[in-house]
Amino acid sequence: MADDHVGCTFCDVVSGKITSVIVFEDENCLGFLDHRPLFPGHSLLLPKQHVETLIDLPDELITSLFSATKLLTAAVQNACHAQGSFVAINNKVSQSVPHLHVHIVPRRKGDGLKGFFWPRFPYISENDKQEVAQAIRDEVARLAVAQAKNVRL
Repeated sequence: MADDHVGCTFCDVVSGKITSVIVFEDENCLGFLDHRPLFPGHSLLLPKQHVETLIDLPDELITSLFSATKLLTAAVQNACHAQGSFVAINNKVSQSVPHLHVHIVPRRKGDGLKGFFWPRFPYISENDKQEVAQAIRDEVARLAVAQAKNVRL
């Protein structure tokens, strides 16, 4: 199922060229334990098809990927006796492998993981905050029109 992209570590996991500890598999997705976990149970879930970022994910795989994310998140939390989880996707920046993947990390109060791992940069003013919000709303509207016309985002 995976497109064999030369040099893609996760395509090699999907094809079996690289051995991983598989925790989930269906027709479209594969989940396995992260080889450098934040905590035991830290899993990665990815589409078997080579897709670099969330923006590149074909519409027909959205439901599959996020249904699998929901299922695997519950499984990781329950199996690890966790109080919750951290679920994240990096797009390009901090994306160690250029193949879309979801991190599912079991969490417990006081586990030492501090929310986001980077410094916070507050808005300069309420006006600045509103300008950023409006720019995002405008772009959502533009992209929705483009999507309706089947134009690549």
